[in-house]
Amino acid sequence: MSQEIDILSRITTDFASLRDAEKKVAELIFADIEFVTEASIGEIAQRAGVSDASVTRFARAIGCTNVRDLKTRLTRALAAGRRFIQEATPEDSSSVVYDIATQTLALNRELLAQADVAGAVEQLDKARQILVFGAGGGSSILCQEFQFRLVRLGYAICAYPQALLPRMVASTLEPNDVVVVLSVTGYTPEMVESAQIARQYGAKVIAITAMNSPLADTSDIVLPITSRETDFIYHPSASRYAMLAVIDVLALELAMRHRERSRTKLRRLKLSLDDHRGGDNRQPLGD
Repeated sequence: MSQEIDILSRITTDFASLRDAEKKVAELIFADIEFVTEASIGEIAQRAGVSDASVTRFARAIGCTNVRDLKTRLTRALAAGRRFIQEATPEDSSSVVYDIATQTLALNRELLAQADVAGAVEQLDKARQILVFGAGGGSSILCQEFQFRLVRLGYAICAYPQALLPRMVASTLEPNDVVVVLSVTGYTPEMVESAQIARQYGAKVIAITAMNSPLADTSDIVLPITSRETDFIYHPSASRYAMLAVIDVLALELAMRHRERSRTKLRRLKLSLDDHRGGDNRQPLGD
């Protein structure tokens, strides 16, 4: 299924080839897109200082059927959020990275304190195998991070940072298996459907996701995350900090459940790494 091109990108690409009158319509759109989505052809023409016919020609020049089609596509672009159209405010800078990380961690610390972390740790600890599903940007990377955290503690765990493979793997599971599904929104169809399939075969499903989402409704245990996305769109999603914090909490709780075993495995891992890379005894364990 083909996806309709972003109309604002199309206008930007075609701008140089437009007639002068059509360029005035394009400039009006970028100056006040909300006005254009609600105004009549005559109102658009008057505001742009062109004829009604120029507005119609502009719509066709950028691939729209007519002005109504143009306004529909502009409305869709606007629905993504004004922050994706307007420039960020001058005071926004790289310092927001630290501010947003601090705010996100504080917000999610309170949220996780109310969740069934103990239940999740119990299910993970007694699982025959742990499978971690994630699709997309942060979820794909962090499902691998979860594997790295637990494999060094001796758990049988495998990450599947893809879209289709989790569905295939879910259909092979047994009741003593545990699936951890990572999804910031909880709406990614591949993750929701994989969780449903896993539960059909008796596996337990732990979701690190948004509350009251389809994935949360499908899971046995929900470890909720949330983030307050700002209008400063150039900053990567803050939800990564929340998800990583949950992963670290689970890894820590599992390590402390079997302190002697964990200490032994971590020591062996440290010796193996030191033999390979050298350095002092304060270097991290493979991070």
